[in-house]
Amino acid sequence: MLIKIDDLRGPEVAQILTEHLDDMYAVSPPESVHALDLEKLRQPEITFWSVWDGNQLAGCGAIKELDATHAEIKSMRTANAYRGKGVAVKLMEHILSVAAERKYHRLSLETGPQEFFLPARKLYERFGFEYCGPFGDYQEDPYSAFMTKVLV
Repeated sequence: MLIKIDDLRGPEVAQILTEHLDDMYAVSPPESVHALDLEKLRQPEITFWSVWDGNQLAGCGAIKELDATHAEIKSMRTANAYRGKGVAVKLMEHILSVAAERKYHRLSLETGPQEFFLPARKLYERFGFEYCGPFGDYQEDPYSAFMTKVLV
């Protein structure tokens, strides 16, 4: 599998992000959905990666720099055909490697507490993320679970 920085212009990426947003709105009220659309993911403080298996998009993920020492994981998604095949693990390893190269001290994320998000929470726990309170501009929300990992 190839992980590459993506410009978010390909139809495959648009499709996987549409599926991601559709799922988020299906399980959370609109005011509690913090997933970003294509345009918001093109901001300069965000690095977006796509994961490819040949010419098939297997997944995606991003980090958003909050400040010089703290970044947030965004838009983690595995294509349905690749669930359970290690895509998210490879991408998480890549993101953690980039975070270390950039000398971030902390990596945080927001996900959901609902059953739908259990596989994601288990993945983050496996990589040493711990539950925490809101960070950045987030507020307490019954539809949000916040996690963080100290890197240094």
